[in-house]
Amino acid sequence: MIRVKYAFASILFLFASVTFAQEAVTKEKEPGHTNQSKFKQLYEEFATPNTYRSASGAPGPDYYQQQADYVMDIRLDDKDAKIYGTETITYTNNSPDDLEYLWVQLDQNVRTKDSKALLKNGSGVSLGDSPEKFVGTYMTESFDGGFNIDYVKDDSGKALPFTVNFTMMRVDLPTPLKSGDKFSFDIKWNYNIPDHTVNRARSGYEFFEEDGNRAYVIAQFFPRMAVYNDVEGWQNHQFWGNGEFALPFGNYEVNITVPADHILDGTGLLQNRKEVFTKEMMSRYEQAKKSYDKPVIIVTQAEAEAAEKGFSDKTKTWKLKAENVRDFGFATSRKFIWDMQAVKLGSRDIMAVSMYPKEGNPLWEEYSTKAVAHTLRSYSAHTFDYPYPKAISVHAKNQGMEYPMICWNYGRPNKDGTYSDRTKYGMISVIIHEVGHNFFPMIVNSDERQWGWMDEGLDTFMQYMAEQEFGEAFPAAIAPNDKYPSRRGDPAKIVPYMSGDQSTISPIMSNPENVFQLGPNAYGKPATALNILRETVMGRELFDHAFKTYSHRWKFKHPTPEDFFRTMEDASAVDLDWYWRGWFYTTDYVDLAVKDIKKYYVSDQPNKKMQAYLAERGIPESNLRPMVYLEEFDDANMVAPELKDNLPSESSKTLKEFMMDNMTAAERAAIKEPKYFYEITYNSPGGLPMPLIVEYTYADGSVKNVTYPPEIWRKNSKEVSMVISSVTELTGVNIDPKMETADIDTTNNSWPKKEQESDFDKMKDGIKGE
Repeated sequence: MIRVKYAFASILFLFASVTFAQEAVTKEKEPGHTNQSKFKQLYEEFATPNTYRSASGAPGPDYYQQQADYVMDIRLDDKDAKIYGTETITYTNNSPDDLEYLWVQLDQNVRTKDSKALLKNGSGVSLGDSPEKFVGTYMTESFDGGFNIDYVKDDSGKALPFTVNFTMMRVDLPTPLKSGDKFSFDIKWNYNIPDHTVNRARSGYEFFEEDGNRAYVIAQFFPRMAVYNDVEGWQNHQFWGNGEFALPFGNYEVNITVPADHILDGTGLLQNRKEVFTKEMMSRYEQAKKSYDKPVIIVTQAEAEAAEKGFSDKTKTWKLKAENVRDFGFATSRKFIWDMQAVKLGSRDIMAVSMYPKEGNPLWEEYSTKAVAHTLRSYSAHTFDYPYPKAISVHAKNQGMEYPMICWNYGRPNKDGTYSDRTKYGMISVIIHEVGHNFFPMIVNSDERQWGWMDEGLDTFMQYMAEQEFGEAFPAAIAPNDKYPSRRGDPAKIVPYMSGDQSTISPIMSNPENVFQLGPNAYGKPATALNILRETVMGRELFDHAFKTYSHRWKFKHPTPEDFFRTMEDASAVDLDWYWRGWFYTTDYVDLAVKDIKKYYVSDQPNKKMQAYLAERGIPESNLRPMVYLEEFDDANMVAPELKDNLPSESSKTLKEFMMDNMTAAERAAIKEPKYFYEITYNSPGGLPMPLIVEYTYADGSVKNVTYPPEIWRKNSKEVSMVISSVTELTGVNIDPKMETADIDTTNNSWPKKEQESDFDKMKDGIKGE
């Protein structure tokens, strides 16, 4: 009985000693004895929890946010492409601070004639430009699109002093705005509306030469309050073009006057529908409120084509009202076809809406509103039920922009109405993405100006899930036996970026203005990181619960990155500091490899490692109790003779018998006698810790899949050795067989090493096939 205990204990001791010896030899040097572990906690990076934001990632008991309410009268001049507005802003100071001045955003100033944004990038002579770009760069005068501020007055009509600094305007208050008080003031303004097809403006018009009409998609069109919060006071970073918007919530009453033959929709509920709708439109609208399976056309293509020929001199005012939104946008044109469909979410009906000119058909009539409805269902299932009354998708050339309840999206067929799969999927994807922005950041209201990934990355991750679910909802839209061709989210799609030139890669935790490649950095990489976190690291159940918890905690509030990171750990009991550090704070990449494999045989004599261990400490071998050892084969090719079944000192007993002298029959039957032992050393050239997913294959054809937790890298981030035993010979090792981890180099993932076809061989094969 004692002998059996020693035998089992010695095997454990052997495994521990092998690991200890490896760590002792390969222990990473820590300069100045500072903690350089990739698994250290993020205390240095995170802000200190306080009464505003708790350590759990939830809003604290003293959390506050400001409110900005707007009453606006807007007039759009279609002949001169100009917009005029007056607005009354009522600002509520819910902070504990007294405010001496208010900061207002003037985002259109990024397009002034002398805008600093035109000079922000050094470029040198390009390799070549399209004629349009060359003319725009060197032969065209800059567009004058900035705000013209007529006045800023208090509610008694007295002028307020103000200072414009590029895209920000400081309004000086006559007396400090006390905590808990409100202040109302008026601004009158106008600006020239840009052609958004030039230099990819986020807002503006598209001119259609064939019929002389414009289609307008209008946003960032009014002076808007900046955010004041507990994190940095006023968020008054300038708008340079990439970092998007940080805005407080509020209520809006907006009257918009446009030509009488225009069709218009925007953020909020239409208050005077019977005044601006025809009787036929009202009848169709009532049908749409009850149509849950397909869109109802409110304005037909024939009606839109007839309106294109009009150009009415009369005007019509559309009145919209929205509650608890952070922004406002609208679209208007006489060219618009208009359709709507009801979507049931919980006990509420939401209206899915599309607006598009004839140039968008037949593609838009077939897929746009379906994509809107699908997005609302998918995102709601993963977060919270969509709280607003409608979601609108507007067709606009080369566009992809989002605002509460409304967005504009690209995807235009050829002039003959034909379109490729690429165009179709591109349109569906951008609609999913932009409608999805209603959740992030329109409701979960992160600071886009500072943390682009918090809206773009989270939304792209959600988009990926919605796209993969689209084929299930609309199987006719996807080729048989195929899956939706998502552009981002799948781990393999981020490999080219992460394996690229490190001098042009920035950490995700970078300001959008300061990255080299905004798309991969703010969209693709965080989406992939979250997808891997859900599918491979945490599992769907834990991830989905934590992600929903974050969404509910911070809807209609202003979260920071720390709030997200902390909530994901708080709601899952999974320590993810190592994951946030690697994926979000560094540019490390995933590259896991099979470095070395050694084969061992069983012996009762001290092996080389044990002998070295004893010699170093001056311990005689005679002091050892009976032990079992694994000794390495000398055969470098690992093609060894049949392993001995017997221990050298116990020639009459097998290893199994030696270890089981006093065990019961049931205990013996439950244990298999291993004949083969291997020490496999894995390394991580990329430096980004990840779960080690390994597929082992054996001579008898069996396959075993093992996922080692990422914690295997916690003491040595460079390499780790694992010992495995088996009753049959190991014939293959393959890391990440399903390509789950975004490993940038799969040539070092296998043993025996797989032969990779060279580019020259691929070229030869291609020539042979022609």
